[in-house]
Amino acid sequence: MVLRVLRNIFFVFAMLAAVIPLASVGQRQAPVSGVQTELPGPQRDSDRTLAEMEQRRLREANKERYEELKRDADKLLQVATELKLYVDQSNENVLSLTVIRKAEEMERLAKSVKQKMRGN
Repeated sequence: MVLRVLRNIFFVFAMLAAVIPLASVGQRQAPVSGVQTELPGPQRDSDRTLAEMEQRRLREANKERYEELKRDADKLLQVATELKLYVDQSNENVLSLTVIRKAEEMERLAKSVKQKMRGN
């Protein structure tokens, strides 16, 4: 069980290393062509303002999700380190309840990180 959890954690860290640099790629905007497709007058300004507000809201939500992802990944690393220490202190015949709880906490954090990486 502990090995499975550790394998999942390494998978999550590998996914983090691959996804975090890609997070900034999704925020780039495509260049605007010379063709004008906007409506004239006040309606255009209102639509532009709404679009800017929506973009700002999405950026803030993405930033908050990233901060939560980073915080959970840091906590996951801390719990993994603690689990390693507890496993090193135990022997092959006795597996303490603390080790099992740490493994369950790691599993919960790994799922949280995975969901945040997907944007859920």
